[in-house]
Amino acid sequence: MKALSKKRTSAEDITRYFSQLGSLFKETQVTDAKGTPLEFSRGMQEAIDLIQKQSALGKKLIFIGNGGSSSIASHQVTDFCKNGGIRAIAFTDASLLTCLSNDIGYPYVFEKSIELHADSGDVLFAISSSGRSENILRGVSAAKDKACEIITMSGFTADNPLRKGGRLNFFVPSNSYGHVEISHLTICHCMVDMLVEKGQYQER
Repeated sequence: MKALSKKRTSAEDITRYFSQLGSLFKETQVTDAKGTPLEFSRGMQEAIDLIQKQSALGKKLIFIGNGGSSSIASHQVTDFCKNGGIRAIAFTDASLLTCLSNDIGYPYVFEKSIELHADSGDVLFAISSSGRSENILRGVSAAKDKACEIITMSGFTADNPLRKGGRLNFFVPSNSYGHVEISHLTICHCMVDMLVEKGQYQER
């Protein structure tokens, strides 16, 4: 096990961390299915409009991710359902994951789940900090076979394969898991908050 450094964290280290995090929201890039760059606010607007349109047609949101991205997926299902009034699912149940991992292998857990549960017109959120996780890429491929709409969220390197997989692709240019995950989570929160603000959800 790697030993923790005994070097004391400085105030400058902490300031730099948050400064870098704050700047990422200005540096986050959005591209369409053809790889054409979109202005960030336009990309956000198109994602929100897509969610609203498909939800009105009776479609649902599907979230997939590993590790911290899995937590984002589960968190956003809760927010989109409760706060946004939009049907959403994530394949984060331990029994499902361990069953599929044991029987067919972990690279196929999202692919199989999407084959079983996705319907044409559903919106898949594929979240991966590296953009290179095999099970996420297979999930995207399965969603395309099901004629789903796809939004990807990735980070690390600009040439990651996930970044080419969606109708809309959000890329955070950072090698820090923390920064990428926080950025992905904030982007999703913005989408929910905008939908709530515009009256997508009505209190009952």
